[in-house]
Amino acid sequence: MRITTKGRYALRAVVALARLSDGSAPVSIKTIGDEEGLSAEFLEQIFFRLKKAGIIRSIRGPGGGFVFARPLSSILLKDIVMASGEGVELAACSGDGDEAQCDRIDRCAAGKVWRELSDHIDAYLTGVSLEQILARDGRAD
Repeated sequence: MRITTKGRYALRAVVALARLSDGSAPVSIKTIGDEEGLSAEFLEQIFFRLKKAGIIRSIRGPGGGFVFARPLSSILLKDIVMASGEGVELAACSGDGDEAQCDRIDRCAAGKVWRELSDHIDAYLTGVSLEQILARDGRAD
């Protein structure tokens, strides 16, 4: 598994949104881009996906921007990674059920190792909330 630029920037963007927001005031993409040194155009693509996933919502008009659609404690690292379009499987055979793309899945010891490792990664991504990420940084409110 390799997290692409889009996945890494999605996490940076939501962390920046959390830091720049007072919990209710919207934050513009330009403000986040300036803070993080990221392209506004690229952030627009990421925020479109985050909004579609129900992580953030937009507020239109003067002073508009983005706010979180739910509490930071309920936004998981996996939600952010998946919303950005990243997959979490290490190999084609490491998915569950219909996601497993291998005709040797029932007789391949290596595939079992990749599935176990994917399960550990999934457990980690599911076990860390945005609130916890901010708290680890020491700059949470």
